[in-house]
Amino acid sequence: MTTTFVTESKGAVADSGSDRSDTQEDPADQVDGGIRAWTVVIGAWCCLFCAFGWVNAIGIFQEYYQNNQLHFYSSSSISWILSLEPFVLFAAGLVIGRVFDNYGPKWLLLIGTFLHVFGLMMTSISTEYYQFFLAQGICSPLGASFVFSPALSCTATWFEKRRALAFGIVSSGSSLGGVVFPTMLSRLLPTIGFGWSLRISGFIILALLVIANLTVRSRIVPVPRPVKLSDYTSPFTEVPFVLLVLASCCGFFAMFVPINYVILEAQEDGINRDLAGYLLTILNAASLPGRILPGYFGDKLGRFNIMIAMCSLSAVVILALWLPGTLLAPGNAAIYIVFSMLYGFASGAFVGMVPALLGQISPDVTKIGVRQGVLFTCISIASLTGSPIAGAILSQQNETYWGLQVWAGAMMVASVFFFTAARVFLAGLSIAKKV
Repeated sequence: MTTTFVTESKGAVADSGSDRSDTQEDPADQVDGGIRAWTVVIGAWCCLFCAFGWVNAIGIFQEYYQNNQLHFYSSSSISWILSLEPFVLFAAGLVIGRVFDNYGPKWLLLIGTFLHVFGLMMTSISTEYYQFFLAQGICSPLGASFVFSPALSCTATWFEKRRALAFGIVSSGSSLGGVVFPTMLSRLLPTIGFGWSLRISGFIILALLVIANLTVRSRIVPVPRPVKLSDYTSPFTEVPFVLLVLASCCGFFAMFVPINYVILEAQEDGINRDLAGYLLTILNAASLPGRILPGYFGDKLGRFNIMIAMCSLSAVVILALWLPGTLLAPGNAAIYIVFSMLYGFASGAFVGMVPALLGQISPDVTKIGVRQGVLFTCISIASLTGSPIAGAILSQQNETYWGLQVWAGAMMVASVFFFTAARVFLAGLSIAKKV
């Protein structure tokens, strides 16, 4: 089952600040290609690098805070600050989606650039728990959300047949950000200190978001509409949307658990501290092809088909490698390295493929912002609670990690189940169909 992409019927081209519509389409504005479409991909890539790429570095802070500024607090308490980052990143989409549909991306990008950079600068001078909570947990990710959501929504308006590939390229920015930021911070924190490490990160983000502000635009002229409750509730009357929400939430319950805890577990198991610090970099580097390749093959073989395969691989890697490997050979560095590589590749599909799946089941692209906001708000709850639940399990088990590994694996298996249910609803039981 496929959905007609309604952009072509609108016959309008919009930039981020334009309220002009043209009945004659410029060749540069064509769907699935053209200079403007790929320029938007570049700008959206910068947004994902700065937004989700920064969130992918939260594992560095879990370990750093436990050993420095917040060493009086439990790992679960610290993880609440860090879990707020993906929560706010996704949850704010409920409002941002409506603003995007009504007014376009221009002001969202400008405000988001300021808030994200300002939050990081305030984090750099924070010393108390509440200060980290406000600056790093709320202000910075709120700004990141203001650039993250419009980047994905704008990309959706420019692509149809190559949409999963476009989202894969865009989301590869989050992978590279997840490589650059942890590597940079692991080098800078011991040498120049916490404050300037955060400030340098903020300046890099500012430079890239300037590029995003100049390049990210929607192909659709924004259409102001009154706020109606039905816009937020009607998607839940669609079975494919409900199943997509359930599958995505289960996946995000699990997704950040290894990112947050693999470094800590490796260090406690006696792995060299420097090597353990690079596990997050290895994980995010491996997710780079995990973002792009599933998108490429998803457009050819079916996006739901590829997503089911990638989630199944994630579940296998957690339950058949991470769990037994660290129980039977806790000091084996090879297990941690191989796990980080395989899990990074397998879980990489979530960021790029979920928006592509949403676009596939959405009948009206002019409402993609609201629908994306509803989906990401549901995901935000899983992102917020997944790691603290894992932290609570860890505390209950006297700092042994098998319980949180089982939790992550079980949630990933549930994600596979709901993605499969959505595919069956859309196309039946035939495994040969492209869905």
